[in-house]
Order: sequence, then C-alpha cells, then structure tokens
Amino acid sequence: MSVKDHSYRVAGGRVGVLLLHGLCGTPTEMRFVANGLARAGYTVHCPQLAGHCGTEDDIKNTTWQDWYASSEAALIEIRKDCDTVIVGGLSTGAVLSLLLAANHPDKVQGTALFAPTLWLNGWLIPWHARLFRMVFSKRVANMIGFPDLHPHGIKDQRIRDFIQSALFSGDSSTAGLPNTPGGAVLEHRRLVNATKRRIGDIHQPALIVHPREDDYADLDNAWYLQRNLKGMVDMVVLEDSYHIVTVDRQRHVVVDRATSFVEMVVKRLQAATAKAATRASAPGRLVPAAIAA
Repeated sequence: MSVKDHSYRVAGGRVGVLLLHGLCGTPTEMRFVANGLARAGYTVHCPQLAGHCGTEDDIKNTTWQDWYASSEAALIEIRKDCDTVIVGGLSTGAVLSLLLAANHPDKVQGTALFAPTLWLNGWLIPWHARLFRMVFSKRVANMIGFPDLHPHGIKDQRIRDFIQSALFSGDSSTAGLPNTPGGAVLEHRRLVNATKRRIGDIHQPALIVHPREDDYADLDNAWYLQRNLKGMVDMVVLEDSYHIVTVDRQRHVVVDRATSFVEMVVKRLQAATAKAATRASAPGRLVPAAIAA
C-alpha cells in the first residue's frame, strides 16, 4: 500500500532545523515548534518517517534502519539549502537525531532533544511491560500491541480531547496510530542500542527538554544523555507537561528554548569561524637576524 507523504517544510534562511516525529507519530506533532522556528527565520523540515501515517501493517513492515534512512535522506535534502543544521526530534525522533549527529558530524551542528526516549519507563507504563524485554523475535513481538492509553502523553485537556478524537478517527496522518505494534517497540529498542554505542562520538551541543511528569519516558532518560553526551548540554525540565511536549501546555517554552538554542549554536559557529580567520591572517613571527644567520 502506498502511503501519502505528509512531510512539512517551511523555507527560510541558510540555518536549518530538521525535526523528527516520534514512533507511530506524524509530522503534525512537530508543526507548532516548526512554525515557531520558522518565524525566527530558519528553514524547517519535518519529514515523514518510513512506515508512518499509514496502517499498522505499514509500520510492522519497517525496521529502525528504514526510519533512520528517512531521517538521513531528509538531512541530505535540507543541507542543499542550509550551511548550518540543527537536528531535533520528539521521543524516538530524538534518538534518531542523536544517531544522525554521530554519523554526520560535518552535517549536524547541534541536536534538540524533546522528551528523548531510551527506555519506556514513565508512570503510565504498566509493570508487566518490562517482560517485553525478554522478546527478541519480531514475529513474536508483532503478536503484542501497546495501546495509546489515556492521557495520551498530553496534560492539557483541550488538546488531549483533540488528539484522542484524531487517534480513533481512522486517519493516522494527524495523530498517528492508536496502537503501537510490538514489532515497532522492538525496533525502537534496537535503535536505542545502536545509538548508545555511538554516544561517545557525539560532540555537538545539545538541548534536552524533558517533562518531570513524563508518562512514557522517565526523567532518567534525559539525565543519562546529560551525563554521557560529549558536547555542551542545555537541560530544561518542564513542570507542566506530559510526554508530547511539542504540543502540550508548555509548547511555547519549547519553542522559546529551541529558538534560543539554535541562535546560540549559530553564534558559537560564527565566533569560531572569525577566530580561525584571524589566526590565518595574522603575520608570522619575525625570526631575529642573529638566529636566521
């Protein structure tokens, strides 16, 4: 089955931001942040990851490598218009952002990680979900489903009602699927394992925005990254949001901090370039005549 492309793009300047949605999510969940960054003059791309915005079978038939290939293709595309690119994402999208940064240090100048999810261990996750760690076969994993439970990662009641209505509308292009196949959760685990092996290679500055009350991914996900990433880390803990921080009550804070972070990365790069130019243009040290003789 062919899935329509719901990617979202806003043209801007030579500084770009690539925003990746979460597992079984859609580019729509990144639109508010994308528009906020676009108002600041940045070029923004929100690609649709492989297998998403379609049916459960569509996502079952993809691997984390397919999701990564989608994000990598989007990175190559945005680099055609931008000299500087910050890659960010929500949940699984944040993990993909980190792997892009590890594999493409020349193309990724910073990462913006929104509720990064290495482990599904938030307060909403039932204790028996831990037993899934013993599942290693994708065929077996796809016999298990993970329903999108109330409150659906949203603390704001009005937005939650909209998301819930969209989830069960039969159209997955807006809010994603109401049920995440176990195979996709297994692929997420494999993606995380691949990314953790590369954490020591990530030296770009990072912004981490994580809610204290995250219903899907506990705050220790963010602390792990804060301790192990090798570049500068700006850590922001939200006090009035659940997991989907890009649309929840503090979405304006997310936009403001993301915009400030991109501005900071650009200024650091400009300062480094100016310093290098000054060194290159400085005259060489004079050698005393006696020594030269």
